[in-house]
Amino acid sequence: MPEFVIPAPSVATIPTSNGGNFPVRRVYCIGRNYAAHAVEMGHDPSREPPFFFQKNPDNLDPSGRFPFPKHSNDVHHEVEMLIALKSGGNEITVDDALDHVWGYAPSLDMTRRDLQSVAKKAGRPWEIGKAFERSAPVGVLQSASEVGHLSEGSIDLHVNGELRQAGNLNQMIWKTPEMIAYLSRYFELAAGDVIMSGTPSGVGPVQPGDKLEARIKGLQPLQVTVT
Repeated sequence: MPEFVIPAPSVATIPTSNGGNFPVRRVYCIGRNYAAHAVEMGHDPSREPPFFFQKNPDNLDPSGRFPFPKHSNDVHHEVEMLIALKSGGNEITVDDALDHVWGYAPSLDMTRRDLQSVAKKAGRPWEIGKAFERSAPVGVLQSASEVGHLSEGSIDLHVNGELRQAGNLNQMIWKTPEMIAYLSRYFELAAGDVIMSGTPSGVGPVQPGDKLEARIKGLQPLQVTVT
């Protein structure tokens, strides 16, 4: 075993309902995957080819606390279903795609909307608005053998008890098998990869002290406090 010249970074993990931890390799996020959200962001919801951006594995945070980031005055919540892969490859077919799924969890794609907007207008990448520290609160990961493969059912977010976002997984423009198949054409997917599958409409700002609850039918809810 070769020696490292600096201490090796820890592996990012997501807790699972069976008591173990799921190690994370990469985080892919699909953009504008619900028609109503595409409209509210000023885009045509037609079924154009999907596009993806990435967060960093250590952006995933199961602690239940989201520190409001510095250098931003407009941070938004986006509730999403996270899909965790147990295997991968290239050129995966739609018919075979679900065979690679380990399980599912509720998650939040927290977004520094003001910084993302500046990047969009300048034609620059979105990482400054999307891939900051602890920007992806995540709940307990439950295996497909426990909950099945989730293709329909409610997905919603309450902030301080008030319903902010509400949709159904069957409203996703690109379904889970299609996302996996498309990504595998351009990336070699592998065990430990996760996909954040897009958010329904109703995204909006959070403030320190807010209490968020993300719920997806069939999964344990995710509760997060903005600190």
